[in-house]
Parts: sequence; structure tokens; C-alpha cells
Amino acid sequence: MLLGHEIKAGSILVIDDEPFNVDILVDILESDGFSHVIGVTDPVEGLQLYKDKDFDLVLLDINMPVLDGFQVMDEFSLAIKTIHPPILILTALKDRDIRLKALASSARDFLEKPFDGEEIICRVSNLLEMHLMQKLFEKYSNSLEVSLRERTRKIEETQAEILDCLAYAAEYRDMDTANHTIRVGWYSRIIAEKYGFKGDELDLIQQAAPMHDIGKIGVSDVILLKPGKLDKDEFEKIKLHAEIGAEILSKSNARVMKIARIIALTHHEKWNGKGYPKGLAGLKIPIQGRIVAIADVFDALSMERPYKKAWPMDKTLNLLFEEAGEHFDPQLVDIFMEVLPAILEIKDKYEDKLISPEE
Repeated sequence: MLLGHEIKAGSILVIDDEPFNVDILVDILESDGFSHVIGVTDPVEGLQLYKDKDFDLVLLDINMPVLDGFQVMDEFSLAIKTIHPPILILTALKDRDIRLKALASSARDFLEKPFDGEEIICRVSNLLEMHLMQKLFEKYSNSLEVSLRERTRKIEETQAEILDCLAYAAEYRDMDTANHTIRVGWYSRIIAEKYGFKGDELDLIQQAAPMHDIGKIGVSDVILLKPGKLDKDEFEKIKLHAEIGAEILSKSNARVMKIARIIALTHHEKWNGKGYPKGLAGLKIPIQGRIVAIADVFDALSMERPYKKAWPMDKTLNLLFEEAGEHFDPQLVDIFMEVLPAILEIKDKYEDKLISPEE
């Protein structure tokens, strides 16, 4: 509920082509304590004032030259306002059709001429209170929205930091580098944007992609750190990291965690259906998994590791071409080649600092 002085501080615009009517209305309102009243006799001037200032109520005559009240209301509706003020029609007309037309044109109430001072104060006060309460509610809602956005941003930042730490932990056990996860995140974002991802979809895939190998946390060090080639049994065990990762990430309902789970589970699937763990093929593999598959393999081949040298770039790209339609989604291979300059910029920016077993 608003206090009387708050209502009387509302800004009022009076538009009537009769100077006498304007003077009467302004005098009545100001005498009762309304402190922000502007009266004009030219509807064009009134329209400009309406566009330039933030009024809380308009008292508007219907019968005026140049622009009548209906035309003025039509122009009001085109003005850019967060909340349009209510309109109180001033009229000597008792025609029912005129009144209905005015109400349909955004009028909220009527004042009949000749004016009754007490009636003016009551109707003006009621409409002002309604509008000012609406403005307060809008301000409060906007404040809540800003606060909610800020809290959401902080939660998302914390979530991203946790994801980074988990991804780093998985790579650390594999004697890899944290930069691998950073690069895969960026590569995935670049490919996804060219594919058609937009807005927060890009942020989500960039945050989720580094979690692709989180399941390595559940793989024995004997297998994970073996310097030589894995035997068949060992390879079957390391393949379990896809499902282990999906299980780890299934404990959260956050969007980024849901996408990370999809990626962890499907980034080793192959376009030809010969991947793991589910043997999915073609478009049955989620797009996020197909994107990260290319990003992960490119990074693994093109960067040096403690157990291998980096492949030359031409050899790496040739493999991607050869595996288009076999290991990789052929459309995504084409996209990868289109965005290769951006990919190489990220590769150079986040060069490896290898983690040795002694560190």
C-alpha cells in the first residue's frame, strides 16, 4: 500500500485544447498536494512530452483539433515505455460508443465535464496508486531477476571450477596435461559453433568436453600407466572408463553434467558402429559425443606425450580424412577442416607442459 505523499508525488500530464479546462485541472490537483502536474493545450506538444518524460498518469481530452484523443492514444501506444501510464479521458460526450472506443484504445477511466473536484482527486489518486504499485512491482521483479542471474552466474562458475578440477585429476593420473582438457574444450566449442550450436549451448559443450575421460579415475594405475601396448584383457578394462565416467556424472541433474555424461559415454563410439561401449553408429551417436571424438583424437595425435612423439600435422589431418565415415562423422570432419585455423590457434596458445611421473 502506498502512502498519500508517494501517490501525490506521481507525475501527471494534462492535455486539453481548452486553456480554461487545463487551468482548472492543474489548480485542483496542485491544491490537493499533487506536486508534478504539467498541463498543455496542444496535443502535438503533449505527445512529445509523453515521449520524452516518464509520466504516471495522463488526463486526455477527446475532442481536439489537429490530433483528437483517439489519435493521441494511438501515438502513445507506439512510444517505447517499460510500463505505459493509465489514461483518464476528459469528455463532455455521453455517447456509449465513444466511451467503448476509448476503453478499447487503452483508456482506463473517464472524467465528465464540467469537472467535480472531489471526483477528480479520487479517480486520479486511484489510477496513480495502481500505476505506481505496478512500477514498484516491476522494479522489485527486476531486482530479483538481477540477483537471481548473479547467483546463477556464481553457481555456474563454481560448477565450472569443479569440472576443471575433476578433468585435471583424470588427466594427471594418465601422465597427461591439464592443457589437453582445455584444448579439447575449445576444439569442441569451435566445431560446435560451426555446426550450428548457439549461446549457452556453446558454453555447455566447452565446459563438459574436458570431462570426457573422467572415468579413468576408476581404472587401475597398472593399466593406465603401462608404458607398452595393452593386451586384449587390459584394453577391455580400460574401455570401461566410458561407462565409469557416465556413472560418476549421472549423480547430478545440472545441464552441464548431463551433457558431460553423454560425452563421457559416447566419445569412443564410431560412425561405423565399431566403437564402444554401446556400438552405436551414425546419427544414433549424440552430436556432443561425435564432436568430442574428433577433438580428442586430433589432440592425442598432434601433441607430444611422455610415451610418444607428436604426429606431423599432415599425417594427423590425413588420418581424419581417412576415418571420415568410419571413425568420425564425415560432416564434422569437413567442419573441422573449415575451422582448422582457429583450431591451430588454440593448439599454439595452450601448448603442453608435460607432467612427468617424478613430479
